[in-house]
Amino acid sequence: MKFKKSLFAGILAAASASALLASQSAVAQNAWPTKSISLIVPFAAGGPTDSVARLISVPMGQALGQTVVVENVPGAGGTIASTKVARAAPDGYTIYLHHMGMATAQALYDKLPYDPLTSFEYIGQVADVPMVLLGKKSLPANNFKELEAYIKANGSKVTMANAGPGAVSQLCGLLFQSRLGVRLTNVPYKGTGPALTDLLGGQVDLLCDQTTQTIPYIKDGGVKAYGTTTLKRLPAIPNVPTLDEQGFKGFEVKVWHGMYTPKGVPKPILDKLNAALKKSLNSPDVKKRLEDANIDIVSVNKISENGLKTHLDAEINKWGPIIRKANIPD
Repeated sequence: MKFKKSLFAGILAAASASALLASQSAVAQNAWPTKSISLIVPFAAGGPTDSVARLISVPMGQALGQTVVVENVPGAGGTIASTKVARAAPDGYTIYLHHMGMATAQALYDKLPYDPLTSFEYIGQVADVPMVLLGKKSLPANNFKELEAYIKANGSKVTMANAGPGAVSQLCGLLFQSRLGVRLTNVPYKGTGPALTDLLGGQVDLLCDQTTQTIPYIKDGGVKAYGTTTLKRLPAIPNVPTLDEQGFKGFEVKVWHGMYTPKGVPKPILDKLNAALKKSLNSPDVKKRLEDANIDIVSVNKISENGLKTHLDAEINKWGPIIRKANIPD
């Protein structure tokens, strides 16, 4: 009898302790955040992803009532930062902004210490940066049809610059070559800056680059623009047709950005982060500054857990075969 009473008392004590912990956890989640939040960026300061992070960090911090501090963790195409975030405490104080490199890492690197689809929670998509297929000013082709004919006539004599193995400019170029059914001479650089410089100087023939740094050169005639990698024409350069409308149906490459946390962050905290992200992207100042930089805020349904996860899964399936077939680095 004493044993039964003792057992019953133990069960009651355990249940009470469990209820107390659950209650304390709920209180902690309701009170969250109580300190500053680290926003990890997998690239050096000054780049497009870093710029987006710094732009949204201030209004997000205001919405959450705590400072959001941008922390740059560059290296290995984003895998160092991704690993750091995947191993961080799931308490909501570490958040992560990464671009489409989250979708290409599995095909580019062997034995990743994390899984893009299972090692993170998803806050939502953030913004897209369109790209443009560019040619040097002296290239004989004056439109996309003429470019197709020129490439088919010259093959590997045509050079295509990129920002290095795994860079979005390289992936865009490889997709273009795949759709055209040719293999050009790919010229890797240490970043799009020097690649664009050589395109402007006429040392290379082609480059697929982001609108954030190319539109001024398109407008002043420093380069030839053969088509945008979007499905609709860009308001900033309305006279430049899309590759889609010129025969490359469905050709779309955007430097999209998503926000993540480590796996296991409680849903109430994820909901607060999602609400803060939406509020920051709805800020008139943020909208204006992103628009001025030719960066598109995604539709509200994409600023969600399901929106980001669905897009990431589709991008992994899209880029994986292209990367493996191209045998990057190239």
